Amino acid sequence: MPVNFRLPGPTPLPPQVKEALGRDMIPHRGPEFRAFYEQTLRLARELHRTDGDVLTWAATGSAGWEVAIVNLLSPGDAVLAAVNGDFGERFARVAGRLGLDVRRLDVPWGMPVLPDQVRAALTDHPDVKAVLLVHNETSTGVTNPLQHIGAVVRDHGALLVVDAVSAAGALPLEMDDWGIDFVFSGSQKAWMCPPGLLIAAIGPRGWDAYARSEYPRFFWDIGEGKKMAEQGMTPTTPPLSALYAYRAALEMIVAEGLQNVWGRHRRLGGLTREGVRAAGLAGFAHEGYESDTVTAFRPPEGVSAREMLHRMRDQFCVEAQGGQAHLADHLVRIGHMGWVHEPEMQEAIAAVSAVAAQLADEANAAPRSTDEV
Repeated sequence: MPVNFRLPGPTPLPPQVKEALGRDMIPHRGPEFRAFYEQTLRLARELHRTDGDVLTWAATGSAGWEVAIVNLLSPGDAVLAAVNGDFGERFARVAGRLGLDVRRLDVPWGMPVLPDQVRAALTDHPDVKAVLLVHNETSTGVTNPLQHIGAVVRDHGALLVVDAVSAAGALPLEMDDWGIDFVFSGSQKAWMCPPGLLIAAIGPRGWDAYARSEYPRFFWDIGEGKKMAEQGMTPTTPPLSALYAYRAALEMIVAEGLQNVWGRHRRLGGLTREGVRAAGLAGFAHEGYESDTVTAFRPPEGVSAREMLHRMRDQFCVEAQGGQAHLADHLVRIGHMGWVHEPEMQEAIAAVSAVAAQLADEANAAPRSTDEV
């Protein structure tokens, strides 16, 4: 039985992407690559909904934290890090290690970061120069209301720097209309590609901040990236195979229609949450802010996530993932982003339901202690 690969990343590869990965190398300073890269970046701008710049690096999405910081800020700058999950925690940690003055907005995991909370934090810290936010917190299955947070940050005059690793390409993301200054993602999530490509979009205020930044940088320098992109090239040797794959994925999304892609993920998110509830299991994300790319839920009471995942894998060939940090063995996470449709999700939901029923039956059949008699 083939594996139903339902991790929240990396995600399954479509046939078109696999085929693109097998393309031969071409001269990366020649006319063929220049035309290819210019067209790829044009499609990327279209799908980020921006008239600004989009750049790429050979890296994972996590590199985006450092790229944003060393290009937009200076050591000692005050930033507000909104933390409601493990990836927000990591973003804050990177900012601290790179010498920023990190003011934290801590929100209980499973809850969203709300605009009023951001407004209050910015009122308390008027010197904040940037807000660091995870759009879709992969560790908890929560989508933060980016559009409304963006309006608050814009009113304050700070930069809005967004980790959209598990959002871009699947969830509504209007970079220009929502006032986002820097947004980054990785190829291995909703972009339907293997890990290894970092994608970042930079708005006009981001470029203004770049001109003032005092961090040293070389490989991550967005100014060098922009200068070379205008010539259809990259500052260093490009990851050709990763870019071939990304181009194929972008063309798939354009062919389906971006609004249709967003709608498909919305339907699959709702389908998965409904299936989890029908199995008698509790979702982790606060109602109304559940992610449409990854669903996090608690295993049956008294059961470890590890045990549930083992049974799903062993009996039904459904590969899901546990939680992160202190929730590692307390959550099950099922991905439904990228190249995914209803049949795969129905199969995964059926596995969740069957395993939950097994575990419930076993709990009911277990002998009770004398204290319970």
